[in-house]
Amino acid sequence: MIAEIIVDVQNSQVDKVFDYNIPSSFDFLKIGYRVVVPFGNRKIEGYIIGIKNSTDCPPDKLKSIISVCDEYPLILPEIVELIKFMKDKLYLRLIDGIRLAIPSQVKKSDYKFVSFVTLNDENLEDYLKTLNKRNQNIPKIIECLRQNGKVEVGFLNSKYGNANVKKLINSGILSIQKNKINRLKISDKSQNKVELTSLQKTCVKDILKSTDKPIVLYGVTGSGKTEVYMNVIDKVLSQGKTALMLVPEISLTPQMVRVFSDRFGTSIAVLHSALSVGEKHDEWLRIYSNDAKIVIGARSAIFAPLSNIGVIIIDEEHDSSYLSDSNPRYFTQDIAVFRAKYNKCPLVLGSATPSIETFYKTQTHEYNLTQMPVRVNQKPMPKIEIVDMCNEFRHGNNTILSLRLLEKLDETIKNNNQAILFINRRGFSSYLMCRECSYIPKCTECDANLVYHKDENVLKCHYCGKKFKVLTKCPQCGSNSIKLGATGTQQIVELIHEHFPKVSVFRLDNDSVKNKSSYSEILSKFGSTKPSILVGTQMVTKGHDFPKVTLVGIVDADISLFNYSYKANETTFQLVTQVSGRAGRSDQAGEVVLQTYVPKNPVYLTSANYDYKKFYDKEINLRETTKFPPFAKIVRVLLTSEDDNLVKNATHKLIIKLKDLRVNYGDKFFFLEAMKAPVNKIKNKHRYQVVLRFNNSIESEVIQKIYDVLDNLKNNKLSVFVELNPNSLS
Repeated sequence: MIAEIIVDVQNSQVDKVFDYNIPSSFDFLKIGYRVVVPFGNRKIEGYIIGIKNSTDCPPDKLKSIISVCDEYPLILPEIVELIKFMKDKLYLRLIDGIRLAIPSQVKKSDYKFVSFVTLNDENLEDYLKTLNKRNQNIPKIIECLRQNGKVEVGFLNSKYGNANVKKLINSGILSIQKNKINRLKISDKSQNKVELTSLQKTCVKDILKSTDKPIVLYGVTGSGKTEVYMNVIDKVLSQGKTALMLVPEISLTPQMVRVFSDRFGTSIAVLHSALSVGEKHDEWLRIYSNDAKIVIGARSAIFAPLSNIGVIIIDEEHDSSYLSDSNPRYFTQDIAVFRAKYNKCPLVLGSATPSIETFYKTQTHEYNLTQMPVRVNQKPMPKIEIVDMCNEFRHGNNTILSLRLLEKLDETIKNNNQAILFINRRGFSSYLMCRECSYIPKCTECDANLVYHKDENVLKCHYCGKKFKVLTKCPQCGSNSIKLGATGTQQIVELIHEHFPKVSVFRLDNDSVKNKSSYSEILSKFGSTKPSILVGTQMVTKGHDFPKVTLVGIVDADISLFNYSYKANETTFQLVTQVSGRAGRSDQAGEVVLQTYVPKNPVYLTSANYDYKKFYDKEINLRETTKFPPFAKIVRVLLTSEDDNLVKNATHKLIIKLKDLRVNYGDKFFFLEAMKAPVNKIKNKHRYQVVLRFNNSIESEVIQKIYDVLDNLKNNKLSVFVELNPNSLS
């Protein structure tokens, strides 16, 4: 028998399937096993993705598998098919797909064991007679075991002394055993189910019968989507199947885990990149071995080794974090669609503000649609008040906080309530600039402005994380006139302290969340402190439910509106709607103050009324007129290398080859340009890009031709990535 094997080498030039002979001693091997094979002069690991009876490889060149790494196949047959799909559709190397599916931690037998002891009653009475009566700890150890049955050795050592425990073990009075334990602790609570509203019951039924195509759950913030998800999962589990639940950010995972563990206990497992090495190892194996029936996690959890999946749920499906913008690059929804088809199960895309492309598919009947247009408690959505910051400036207020927002904050504090302030920019100031010569300091390794962080008193690169000393004098002209740029979260916190010195202010952004527990700690402290104010970036916009939050302030709504992206309007509408939904979720009504320099912009007028349908109608007409997705496909080919000339020449060759496509397809080809990437260098790698936009009708032909051209550009010193409909071109 012949095994088709992908070798574990991250090199585009060897990203192909190699044939190896399966020795008779390994006749048990099947698809998914990890093995060691000879490769050139080395012995390396590889993965079996196929088995066949014959090969075209000459007998004298056909090598044999040397050894088998594991007792079981690491890759499920479903995941093998998924990896092949990703190579064809997303131009990912086969080994990239395997590394996404199998975290490196899983390859090691890194189990954690804890020693327990039990009491051996045989000869116990005779032994007690021989004891020195002055040693009172040994009888206490025995009594402890009589009461508890099994006790951890470490506990007994710390309380009664290592020597006493060891003496009892050596005497045969205590029997010792090692138990494998999971390093991630999940509570084993069980709560009664909540009675669903009629709307929620309808949505559950719609979802369960939507096995032929994905279904969009469109429900306003506070409509009870999570309860619908849990009821669907409950039904699926009763059928002996499993469930996969995705949230957009790692920071939201602990909160969702808490809600789900209260309902489903230890049948849930958690997967995301912030887990420790040991935790990820344990959780992956719990899922693989079917000990866990529900997987909750961020984007990477879509590759969880679940079998017999009964439902896949993507919460906040519109969120940009579901699109991986670093290698390997993929769109989570593409993977989810594949897995849902493979398992013939529903794929649920939930959101209060579905992406334009997703909602368009419900209108063309490619996707099903189910809706919850009102909050579960029948409370109205918070009133959004738009404040014109140009008026503020004309009346002498040149700060970032409007008088109206300060007035509402004062009122909130006096009523012993809470407020959330949202600004989508972390740090104290987005840049420093010399007033004399306009010099702005940039990172030495990235083509990016440095951001000022006041708490550390450093300039920081948000691409590579490198830190620099703060400027006191311009290095270009010698001037001392250094100006702070646009405001960030740290500066907002400082301003709030100036206006309300006695109020507790918390900050939630990537800088304040230093580890996996700090996110929960910040929210827990905020939730238990009244009055208080939470200042944050996108982390504060979704998933939170604080009954005492009655005010939301959107400090600078225009940040996302004027982004260089065809999705700028959509992103702004989504952010405004999502963060506004954090207010008024309990008995008290909520209010929102939205600060902008363009108060009559249609995006703000529709979001102030929570009118998604009206916004969608305007935006879909604009997209159709300008030929942007969903009426066209955008492809970005990003080329990077430490050698600027190498990547520049490769980009030049690529654009020459692709120009033939534009000629061949005529008016179906809308755009083709080669250029430096807006951020021209990251971590000392020069970046160029080719951007194409064309009619959907020629998508498969054009993308395949792009891939064929790229195959001829392969080089060890050059990295090439392909993105379909990217969120950003930076």
